[in-house]
Amino acid sequence: MISNTTASYGRVSRFFHWSIALLVLADIALGLIGKFTPRSGDTVGFLQLLYSAHKTIGMTVLALAMLRVIWAISQQRPVPLHPERRLETFAAETAHWVLYAAIFVLPLSGWVIHSAEVGFAPIWWPFPQSLPFIPKSERLAGAAANVHWIAGIVLAAMVAAHIGGAVKHALIDRDGTLARMWNGRAAGKAATHPGKGASVFAAIGIWTFAIGGALTVFAPAHIVEGASHLPAQQTEGWVVQEGSLSFTITQMGAEVTGGFANWQADIDYDEVTGTGTVKTVIDTTSLTLGSVTDQAKGPEFFDVAVHDTAVFQGDIVQIDGPTHRASGSLTLVGQRVPVTLDFDLEVTGGTATVFGGTGLDRRDFGMGAAYPDESSVGFSVEVQIELVATKTE
Repeated sequence: MISNTTASYGRVSRFFHWSIALLVLADIALGLIGKFTPRSGDTVGFLQLLYSAHKTIGMTVLALAMLRVIWAISQQRPVPLHPERRLETFAAETAHWVLYAAIFVLPLSGWVIHSAEVGFAPIWWPFPQSLPFIPKSERLAGAAANVHWIAGIVLAAMVAAHIGGAVKHALIDRDGTLARMWNGRAAGKAATHPGKGASVFAAIGIWTFAIGGALTVFAPAHIVEGASHLPAQQTEGWVVQEGSLSFTITQMGAEVTGGFANWQADIDYDEVTGTGTVKTVIDTTSLTLGSVTDQAKGPEFFDVAVHDTAVFQGDIVQIDGPTHRASGSLTLVGQRVPVTLDFDLEVTGGTATVFGGTGLDRRDFGMGAAYPDESSVGFSVEVQIELVATKTE
């Protein structure tokens, strides 16, 4: 039988139930394996494959969920076998609606994460890589990641309760509840289905609490996005009012931009001679780099547990008009490397605007030794700096 009756599930409903159930269980397993697999050069290929599979399965679940809803609208649902057990029936109905929402919330939040940041692992064909109207945003990706994680906990709890209920019906009650979904065997004589308003309301309450907590209580205390505005920093002759220190790398063939939230620039510059000095101290623990922030902070790259600061120190000379150059050295992860940074400097009414950058090679600092080629992580690192400073009296 293809369609549902008041006493059994048809083939189509059973197909949607079991296919989505198996995919969800597989995706939970892949997500947990990925979360607890160490990030290193030895595991990057495995993790890329794992997360591509995880994302693609999630998109498949989303597609099946939409089809399932369309089918469910046209179908009647089998009635409970024990409507007199009101609390049990209410709990089962609530779990049903929570699970229905989960197969939408989890894939959609995952898709937002993938769309808002440069993907570490692509979604496989035929699904698209991004959602319309979702910008590249570290803040949005972080919020969606919290929702995704909390929604996963809700899903896991509901799946456990759902399986527990099925086992109870099969082994203790010995009724036909499980058989109706397993092979479509008819069971039950009730002619009407109890009202669903209370269980729908309870499910909405559960998801409101879960998503609200993900966006507030469990939200990151601070997420750097783009050009961060810094508090006024005292320098020798100049006060930096705002600015950003960011860098761009190539990962898996795609550009990924990160940055540092905390840094201090001491600048001494003479407008008449066009010369000066600069010393910038960077708090490397304030690094963010999309979905691979923790890996970038690890011992293979910035090793922030051992080297929590980086220092650039150099002499400033005017090249031509607004074009200037700072020549000096960058000390990073214990390595001191000569660096030349070109920038444009405009001074108007005691306010200086700086925009410039330089190119680095991670190999010069011994970073990413486990990535000997550019198939996973590129060699070049493009550094960009922007700031606005005012002259002190």
